[in-house]
Amino acid sequence: MADFSFADDRELQKLNAQVLEEPEEFEHWEKLVRAAESQEGGLNRNSSPQAIAATRDTYDRFLARFPLFFGYWKKYADLEFAIAGTEAAEMVYERGIASIGISVDLWANYCGFKLETTHDIDVIRDLFERGAESVGLDFLAHPFWDKYLEFEERLDAHDRVFKILDRIIHIPMHQYARYFERYRTMAQNRPLSELAPEDVILSFRREIEHDTGMKPKAEADIERELRTRLDNLHFEAFQQTQTETTKRWTYEQEVKRPYYHVTDLDGPQLANWRKYLDFEESEGDYTRTKFLYERCLVTAANYDEFWFRYARWMLLQGKQEEVRNIYQRASCIFVPIVRPAIRLYYAQYEESIGQPAIAVDIHEAILMILPNHLETILSLANLRRRQSGVESAIMVLKRHMESPDTTTSTQGALVSEWARLVCDISGRPDQARKIYEEGQQSYHGSRPFWFGWFSMEVKQGEYERVKAVYRAARACLSPDTVRELTALYLVYLQERGGAETMKEWMVIDAEVMKSAEDGAADSEDVVMGQNGPV
Repeated sequence: MADFSFADDRELQKLNAQVLEEPEEFEHWEKLVRAAESQEGGLNRNSSPQAIAATRDTYDRFLARFPLFFGYWKKYADLEFAIAGTEAAEMVYERGIASIGISVDLWANYCGFKLETTHDIDVIRDLFERGAESVGLDFLAHPFWDKYLEFEERLDAHDRVFKILDRIIHIPMHQYARYFERYRTMAQNRPLSELAPEDVILSFRREIEHDTGMKPKAEADIERELRTRLDNLHFEAFQQTQTETTKRWTYEQEVKRPYYHVTDLDGPQLANWRKYLDFEESEGDYTRTKFLYERCLVTAANYDEFWFRYARWMLLQGKQEEVRNIYQRASCIFVPIVRPAIRLYYAQYEESIGQPAIAVDIHEAILMILPNHLETILSLANLRRRQSGVESAIMVLKRHMESPDTTTSTQGALVSEWARLVCDISGRPDQARKIYEEGQQSYHGSRPFWFGWFSMEVKQGEYERVKAVYRAARACLSPDTVRELTALYLVYLQERGGAETMKEWMVIDAEVMKSAEDGAADSEDVVMGQNGPV
């Protein structure tokens, strides 16, 4: 990280401090980037090394946190070009397309930059081909395709222009019709061999030559007939592309924000992405479906549900490394660690493919930042149980119970899980009961502790023990929690109680429900006293 302490610009130092304090706040980053690139009146080759280093550091950190802002990759590349020249700018572009490889704008900018700074035709052509593979299927890919066609036209490479058009006319996209008209016009003057595969041309030729009732035709007549048939074949392809475009237009017109931003998407746009993905999956084309998921996860990168959905869909395609890549991208870049659900799924995936050590590392990484996260601790304990047995799981629970970072409430839940393992997995209910009895003073206000104990005794089926735990819990828990537990206890009495238990049922129901009604009445009195009758 660059040292900003050298700068006389106190505002720059202040903005950097804000970013360090709140790294998720986009506005702080935006201000810092502007301030950094404005140092010394704007950076160039003659700027001080300190100012250049500080600006590079700012961009690197910003784009590591927000890699989907394609416009900032372009700005960074322009800055590097001004400071250090072509190679430095190319390195930024390469990092950009590695981060957001389906950005039509970024690829178009990169190819345009290459056109202006490189004279090696093969190098430029290779870059365009990489771009075509990355963004060619985008519904709004026409700026990229136009630039590619323009490049080949400048070279008078009409054969290559025609081949590119032949690829485009089969892609459902916004401006498909104008590409087809251009292709159809060019086809009139292109050799027959370029108009269709050889086997198709031969098939048409045989049909024409052996047409019953027809006299032998001159080669010129055969070619004319061949071109007519091939034109009809191309028109059928156009109609198919038109149909596919129309089917997708229903969803495309609802994509109001096709780029990434930190602000939330509204409900209708999220619903549209769900429906669009449903549609593309039902079409059954792996390449198109994968591309749509990637597009969706530019727009909706901050939404866990789409990462989960993408990973599950990819798993069903049998693509193990792709699944891992999806989980890694979500976990390491896009989903904040304060929402660890996607990381826990990632850990389960690694365990499922025989990598339990990686799964453990993922859990430990979460707990370094969220040491009190109950779900992660329980998940890690159960991972250890599956891999190494109950005692290994209990060691995890005890370690976190004894940690100063773990709250009393979480400790109560861990004690309950410890007792559950001893009772349900090891088959030692008496030992589990002893764990609860020894912990009831320490965790007297813990809902998970008492509910776990109550649940265990219900499973054991001894009425007096169930009743004793319920009575003890009533003395420890809040009124609202007592009512929750009471509802479970009343069900127990109804479904498992003996001939006399309904007397107890009626008394408890009266006690607890009257308390609830009295509380509600008191609340109404307060409202009436403040506001008067309605």
